[in-house]
Amino acid sequence: MAIIMDGNGRWAKKKLMNRVRGHEKGADTVRSIVTVCRKMGIKVLTLYAFSTENWDRPRAEVLALMALLKKFVTGERKTLMDKDIRLGVIGQKERLPKDVGQAMEETITLTRNNTGMRLNLALSYGGREELTRAVKLMAKKVKTGTLNLDNITEEIVSQHLYTADIPDPDIVIRTSGEKRLSNFMLWQAGYAELFFTDTLWPDFTDQAFMDIIRDYQKRDRRFGKVQCSSNDGSPQ
Repeated sequence: MAIIMDGNGRWAKKKLMNRVRGHEKGADTVRSIVTVCRKMGIKVLTLYAFSTENWDRPRAEVLALMALLKKFVTGERKTLMDKDIRLGVIGQKERLPKDVGQAMEETITLTRNNTGMRLNLALSYGGREELTRAVKLMAKKVKTGTLNLDNITEEIVSQHLYTADIPDPDIVIRTSGEKRLSNFMLWQAGYAELFFTDTLWPDFTDQAFMDIIRDYQKRDRRFGKVQCSSNDGSPQ
C-alpha cells in the first residue's frame, strides 16, 4: 500500500488558515490511516511525505514541515512500539536537517525488531532520482567487475532501489483530485492498482479508505496475462 498524501495546503486555504495548519491536520490523518492499516493486517504502508521537489517550497514552510516531521517521529514512538510497527525511510535521508535525521534514526533503531507492519516515509524522495541513483550504483559495480552487464535483470534493478527490502505496492492512492503519480514509485507502481479521490488528505477518512479497499477486492489483476490471477484481497 502506498499513498500520495496531497491537499494539505488547499485544505488550509479553503478554511482561511496557514498552510502549516493543513500539514498539522494531515498528520492527524496519518495516525488514523496507519491505525486502520495495522488493524487490517496490511504489512507495508509507504507514505509520500516530502518529495525532492518540495525543497523548492518557501523556506518557512519547509522548516515547518521538518519540525512537524521531527515531532511526529519522536512523539509516535510509543504508539509504534505498542502497535508493533517498524519505521523505515526511503529517499535522500542525508538531505534532512541534522536534528531531524537524528530523531528519525533513533526511531528507526528503536522499532527495528517490530514485525507487525512496516511504515515507510518517503522523504526527499523522487522516483527519477531513485532510478538515476540505481543506474549509477550498477554502473559502478560493472566498472569494478562485481556485476556483469549481461546479468542485469529487473530483479537486480529492484535490488538497487530504496525499496530493495520491501515488496512493490498493490495499491497506490492519491488524494486531492490530481490524477498523476508525481514522480512517486515510478518503477514499483508498474502493476499497482491506482485510486484517485477528490478528497483532500486532511479530510480523508477511515471509511473512504475502506471503500477503496473494497473496490480493490473487486478488481481483476492480470499483470498483462490473459488468465485471471488470484487475489486474496490483501494489499501491501
